[in-house]
Amino acid sequence: MLSQDLIYVGGGSVISLLGTWRAHGLDSILAEAWRAGVILCGLSAGSLCWYSQGITSFHGEVLRVRGLALLPWSNCVHYGAGKGRRDAYHQYLQAGMCPGYATEDGSALHFRGTKLVGAVSSRPDARAWCVGDGGDQVIETPMPTRYLGDDRPEGAGDLHAVA
Repeated sequence: MLSQDLIYVGGGSVISLLGTWRAHGLDSILAEAWRAGVILCGLSAGSLCWYSQGITSFHGEVLRVRGLALLPWSNCVHYGAGKGRRDAYHQYLQAGMCPGYATEDGSALHFRGTKLVGAVSSRPDARAWCVGDGGDQVIETPMPTRYLGDDRPEGAGDLHAVA
């Protein structure tokens, strides 16, 4: 794993994924790969796993999970797509889960180390948010999201906001 340029993790049960990795020591190897500059990426469970905390509803009930904590925030994938996922994320934030990011299907967040570089999407209207507890309410801040299907030449424009 340390000799790879990129490690892609697909979807599925993040609980099973992390349990297996931890049982076999792959969590430590992945952290070492990340520190060595290997690109780590994925969707759904393959996104949740890199964060400190997240929520999953793979097994039905929406549950809070502890990720690998390579990124020190929380994460909610399929934001707004699954029944109750957005509301549950807000409840966990108000109950003390660390602030973080939420992404709709088709959107992704790009980090260099722990610095957020931006949000991109494979669907024209897919969005991403910075989400945090604002006391009595949860604050959702839409993020500028660059649609990767945009036919402008590379570098021809800044990130555009998707409302």
